[in-house]
Amino acid sequence: MPARSIVDPRFPSELRRRRIERGYSLRELARSLHQGKTYLHELETGTKVPTVEVARRLDVGLDAGGELAALVSADTGVRRRDVIAATGLAVTLPRTAAGYGRQVGADVPAQLVERTARLRRLDDYLGGADTYRLFSAEVAATAALIRDGAYTENTGQKLLAVLSEQAQLAGWSAFDAGAHTESDRLYRMSLDAARDADDQALVANAFAFLAYQELAHGRPGVDLATSAVETAGDTATPGVRALLHCRRAWAHAVAGDAGSTETQLALGATALTEHDDRPDPDWVYWVDRSEIEIMTGRCWTVLHRPMRAIKTLEQVLDTYDDTHARDKSLYMSWLADAILDGNEIEQACNVASRAIDLAAGVGSTRPYRRIGEVVDRTEPHKALECVSDLHAKFRTWTERRQLTAAATPDTPPNP
Repeated sequence: MPARSIVDPRFPSELRRRRIERGYSLRELARSLHQGKTYLHELETGTKVPTVEVARRLDVGLDAGGELAALVSADTGVRRRDVIAATGLAVTLPRTAAGYGRQVGADVPAQLVERTARLRRLDDYLGGADTYRLFSAEVAATAALIRDGAYTENTGQKLLAVLSEQAQLAGWSAFDAGAHTESDRLYRMSLDAARDADDQALVANAFAFLAYQELAHGRPGVDLATSAVETAGDTATPGVRALLHCRRAWAHAVAGDAGSTETQLALGATALTEHDDRPDPDWVYWVDRSEIEIMTGRCWTVLHRPMRAIKTLEQVLDTYDDTHARDKSLYMSWLADAILDGNEIEQACNVASRAIDLAAGVGSTRPYRRIGEVVDRTEPHKALECVSDLHAKFRTWTERRQLTAAATPDTPPNP
């Protein structure tokens, strides 16, 4: 299988800009490079990411002088914290919002959007405990810029949209770190900013985040998730609609409504197949067919349909990179749950044990809680050696987490 690519969020729009400047239609460019027209369209909309080789061929074909190819690099499999240095994220970020001064030019919101996009990639490799302070500082800086800066009405509206994006990102990191009061505050700030910016897609995503949080606390989330889908409507880009339908599917699954779950999953999958010349917002860059399949597996797990869940999750996790340790460990916990429903205790223990290995050192409370729930489910089978070993491994992990927490008090504020 080809190596994954690390793609700068500017690549889709830059590819489209250069193609148009050169006077090529998608069909003409596809023919000259022996690529599929649909594939090039998906690259321009961010639905798919190019390999390094494809990026180089596009660069040559569009006479981009290496600038287009420079936006794509190979993912060498560097693990979580090392990826920051490996991809140059820390050193290539533009200055912070606080450095723009009182007079805010029309180009500043776009610069902040680009900065936020680069910061967002850290969530692929780091947990909320590692990113919360950084992301919340961005929110504070942009809020100060809006409060104290001088700018046109149009620029102000765009700044509010940036603030909404940043608050969602910071709210997610707080949620991931277990600081739910703080994540709720940030999600609601995001909702207010998105409404003021008149950005319906961001309003919808704020509703989806709030629904997700409600579900995590054992409260109904269907109404909020439904509001998210209805707010975005049919005019949102395919990636946005795919994400929101999947979040709604999850809410229906937790509520035990299999029919509505299946409907929303199908709508999400269909949305991803649609062609749209508009680029998706960067905050859905990670939504692809694999993520749809993972959500499908999770939904069938919580609905206790193990035969459907296991096959789906096993297939997608076979291709899921270990560098995405937090997410992979979470998804493996759902697989272990489904296997337990199938009464394959030893296999479930093996999957849960592997999930613990992946989650060790991840700055997130979610894998720990989820795997803990799986471990609790194995209690009736504790006479089995595999279960006893799993419990011992989980206890050791718990003790290490407690020692780490005591040694690192600089964590997000908890409720």
